[in-house]
Amino acid sequence: MNKGLLIVLSGPSGVGKGTVCSVLRHKQSDLVYSVSATTRTPRQGEIDGINYFFKTREQFQDMIARDALLEHAEYVGNFYGTPRDFVDRTLASGKDVILEIEVQGALKVKEKFPEGVFIFLLPPSLDELKQRIVGRGTENAEVINHRMTVAEQEMSLIRYYDYAVVNDEIDAACHRIQSIITAEHCRKDRFLAGLEEMQTTSEKA
Repeated sequence: MNKGLLIVLSGPSGVGKGTVCSVLRHKQSDLVYSVSATTRTPRQGEIDGINYFFKTREQFQDMIARDALLEHAEYVGNFYGTPRDFVDRTLASGKDVILEIEVQGALKVKEKFPEGVFIFLLPPSLDELKQRIVGRGTENAEVINHRMTVAEQEMSLIRYYDYAVVNDEIDAACHRIQSIITAEHCRKDRFLAGLEEMQTTSEKA
């Protein structure tokens, strides 16, 4: 009953996952951000255990071998992953953890942590999603078209999620996610064990 929730927020590139997650954490300060492990070198100002858990390749490969990661991937020559121990310890302390991650990673997490709350962030429309990606001004037309193709494929995976939230306006999207978190904390399943214990104690008295 007192265990925290793992909230997994994902969606296609350009939908605004990072912005929504940042604003949500500001609104709900008790929400703990899931710190990833990585083999890349720390950048100036980054702190181990705060920005990332910085690991050697040997340490990271050991974590893979011990099944100590909820998911992992290799990107530009470096490994990135979600340490299970950090998530488990934080949840056991009664705090909620939010994991902002791409779609394929989220599905890997669901395989190992099906009790998580999986939220898919949707754009108001595909046209709006394309405008957001174009607005970054960092990619050429070929890359943008590829991202849109991938986005459509990822959106078809929404059936594996528990909830869908449209990111039409950031504060409104955050409010919807907060409502989901509140509702999940009120699920009867979270109270059954406690109620059984209360009844047992009452019978003994």
